[in-house]
Amino acid sequence: MSPSTIVILGAGVGGMVAANELRRRLPGAHRVVLVERDAEYTFAPSFLWLMTGDRRPEQVRRPVAELVRRGIDVVHGNAEALDLANRKVLTSAGEITFDYLIIALGAELAPDAIPGLGEASESFYTFDGARRLHDRLAGFAGGRIAVVVASMPYKCPGAPHEGAMLIADYFRKKGRRDDVAIHLFTPESQPMPVAGPQLGAAVTQLLEAKGVSFHPLHALESVDPAGRTMRFQNSKTEPYDLLVAIPPHRAPRLVQEAGLGNPAGWVPVSPQTLETGHNGVFAIGDVTAIPLPGRWKPDVPLMLPKAGVFAHVQAEVVTSRIVAEIEGRKPDETFCGDGYCMLETGEDLAGFAYGNFFAEPSPDVKLRQVGKAWHLGKVLFEKWWLSAPGWKRASYGAALKIGGSFWGIPIAV
Repeated sequence: MSPSTIVILGAGVGGMVAANELRRRLPGAHRVVLVERDAEYTFAPSFLWLMTGDRRPEQVRRPVAELVRRGIDVVHGNAEALDLANRKVLTSAGEITFDYLIIALGAELAPDAIPGLGEASESFYTFDGARRLHDRLAGFAGGRIAVVVASMPYKCPGAPHEGAMLIADYFRKKGRRDDVAIHLFTPESQPMPVAGPQLGAAVTQLLEAKGVSFHPLHALESVDPAGRTMRFQNSKTEPYDLLVAIPPHRAPRLVQEAGLGNPAGWVPVSPQTLETGHNGVFAIGDVTAIPLPGRWKPDVPLMLPKAGVFAHVQAEVVTSRIVAEIEGRKPDETFCGDGYCMLETGEDLAGFAYGNFFAEPSPDVKLRQVGKAWHLGKVLFEKWWLSAPGWKRASYGAALKIGGSFWGIPIAV
């Protein structure tokens, strides 16, 4: 068994899991290389708490070096080009030859894709954005707050609804709930349409209970920062005093230039194995395009949501398949399509959505009753994730199974 080099591009959820699991499972002769441009990792699920002031910046970030196992080569630099024919990655720190490649570059935010949006809006979708939005909320004199999903697709399908409810709860805690009117706009026909009408109706009721006005079928066309108005493709215009945007998302330029992207830029992969059309080249997480049974519109297929829980389990699957190949075994691990999320509603309460996204004839996802246990589960997961890798003796998949047992839900990985 000759030594192999496995290169992982991106130290988000999927990349971090893949690198740590490969290092845990492979002998030291095999090289595991993690390419990441940022020296610090920030935990995106906590950005909403950073927005509301329930977390300080230092509580939700760690140096990447503290979160990876000893023996992983961390290359701090930008991945600039892929030479798939010669199995090389060109980075700003030099060239790396690979035997296996895992693309975990995520999705980039592109607020400037919609005229006026970048200038006019705040966002809780980035670490710095959540910090700025916290300051804006603290100084907000009152008026109309618009939370706007700018376009499809976007990562973490529950986050816009959580954000609107947590903003409402922020002003409730301040005794100023009557000073603000919160409106949520989205091009979708319901909250999280990929999860089906039952979940959509349940989330709509949660929004109504928090006093959030929900506006489906509103696709943003442009923003007038001077006039503080939004124009939608249905020709409607809406005013705002504070605009909180979920910006358009796009795939990294690198995957498109390498010929890996579909017309929209995302990387098609096998739903079960996460393989691209190139031998030994995988893609996981938000950068991928995975079709699901059913349709969002008559002419628009459903796609697997862009969410960390899927990147997490996909990394486990790819890791197992690579290890099996290196050890001379036939890979048999597959991605099952199960997923879940904790949906924060404020007042230290959360719901729990769980289901099989590969179910026929359409994804089967349900929302468990809102309660404190789901919020506590998210807090505990945050603490576990941001702990040093030495604490993570079990595999990530095993940890998910243990968490599922705590919540009374059989999570398959």
